[in-house]
Amino acid sequence: MKPHHRIFFIQFAVAVSLGALVSRLPDLQRKFGVSESELGLLLAVMSTGVLFGLTFSVRFIERLGARRMAFITVFGASFLFALIPFVSSALTALPLFFIAGLFTGAFEVNANIETDRHEALLGYRIMSRAHGMWSLGFFVTAFIAAGLRQAGVSIELHSVLVLLTVLISGSIVFSGIRSAPPRKGTETEKTPLVAFPTAGLLPLCLIGAAPLLAEGASVDWSAIYMRDVFAAAPFVGGLSVTLFSLCIAIGRLGMDPIVDRFNPRPVALTLLAIAAVGLVLVATAMHPLIALIGFGLTGIGCSSVYPLAISAAARRTDRAASVNVAALGQTTFLVFFAGPPLLGFIAEHFGIRFSYWAVVPVILAALLVSRALAAPAASIAGEPEPVQARG
Repeated sequence: MKPHHRIFFIQFAVAVSLGALVSRLPDLQRKFGVSESELGLLLAVMSTGVLFGLTFSVRFIERLGARRMAFITVFGASFLFALIPFVSSALTALPLFFIAGLFTGAFEVNANIETDRHEALLGYRIMSRAHGMWSLGFFVTAFIAAGLRQAGVSIELHSVLVLLTVLISGSIVFSGIRSAPPRKGTETEKTPLVAFPTAGLLPLCLIGAAPLLAEGASVDWSAIYMRDVFAAAPFVGGLSVTLFSLCIAIGRLGMDPIVDRFNPRPVALTLLAIAAVGLVLVATAMHPLIALIGFGLTGIGCSSVYPLAISAAARRTDRAASVNVAALGQTTFLVFFAGPPLLGFIAEHFGIRFSYWAVVPVILAALLVSRALAAPAASIAGEPEPVQARG
């Protein structure tokens, strides 16, 4: 296995664990006996944990290295996601959501820093493919979850099976991870305890946050949307998450060569426009098939915009790549996890259709600041490895 493929698996493993929980949110909602807004509060607690993980993890990552942090963050998050269905109430689940979010935020920074460093060593883009593995993990787990829900398999058994799969496969893959060298000029910089975005980084934060808000709305609420609007069967409702995850995975896995050929900005403009069209279709759909098509288009549109923002942040030369990545991650993943609770509030008071309309202006705002994707790149410390083959 190539070194960067092991980094890809970090994304895949966490997505499988989180996706297994998210795909069963309708079941978790019934078990805890909570409303949409109360379920949204649970997600808000997790988003708070994510923000803490993104903010305070940089020093630990630089000190412990990619391998140790992969074991800690992936296994820690997976265990907690699997434990949540076993608790008896939403109140008991609150600390588990927070700590799981903490591990998830730290995982995000660790994976993105290593992906950027391997990208510099290889000499071609792999960031979109790395995030494509996250989406592929969501697709796999959402597809399986749809079948398990239809078959009546309990959420508890489902979570245990996912945890065992991640623990066994992760133990094999993570043992071979080796940290790549930092980009030249940043390897000796002192890493601050807290990483905040600079004024120059804020446009990239908006560009990264917009598709993540649409992704959060699609992943967290689509199954409930299909149930409440169309009274869809569990399998059909689960197809909304499955189709979205498949389309975003296909887009991310195939987008790097396109970005290398056409440059980040025009690719991002096209993708954001597709996402806006998909959201409008979901918000106005009068038939389940139209809604599913809308979720698919939203997935394609959301596919590579966030990875492009991450790459642009890592390539900035104003401070260490790890700090810029963490700062961007703080803002964007706060939106990713805090957005769905807000959309849940909107859904409860104004209707779930309107919650998808609410995302469209954010997508349009990202279109207006897309110039920020043109960022100078810092080179890697040391000599690049010879490129044998792309993969």
